[in-house]
Amino acid sequence: MNEKAQSYWNTYWAGKTPPQSVIAEQFGFEEHADELAQLIIAGRKTATCSAHVLYEIENDPLPAVGLYTVILNSRNEPVAMIKTVAVQVLPMNEISVEHAMAEGEGDLSYQYWWDCHQKVFSIELAEHGLEFSEDMLLVCERFELVDVVQSGGVPK
Repeated sequence: MNEKAQSYWNTYWAGKTPPQSVIAEQFGFEEHADELAQLIIAGRKTATCSAHVLYEIENDPLPAVGLYTVILNSRNEPVAMIKTVAVQVLPMNEISVEHAMAEGEGDLSYQYWWDCHQKVFSIELAEHGLEFSEDMLLVCERFELVDVVQSGGVPK
């Protein structure tokens, strides 16, 4: 966690016992980080997914229920905090319309979700010499907004 995210985390949990499971990250590629963060803050985005194989390649643990994530903008500054409330591992071609809509992007259609994710996953996998597959496993998360940073980096 960078210094600004750590400061935000410490301020938010001052006087309380913080959970042990926390990460700080941007959603999506850097150029989309601000847009996706705003969708989270607006309550439109309450879900996300990622390629399961990338967790294995990068030796990262899978997200779990109760995980807190400090959402960073494109300048790596904290803008919000979310808490993971559900996690499922499913083949991409079995993702529900409801989950696709909960990701809150584009026109909220399943087709938009599919096209966007196929493109993103193809790029990410190619960086590791892998190819996209319609039945590739995805880690699907549902989350709730816990806090929004006010201007100046202070929790609400």
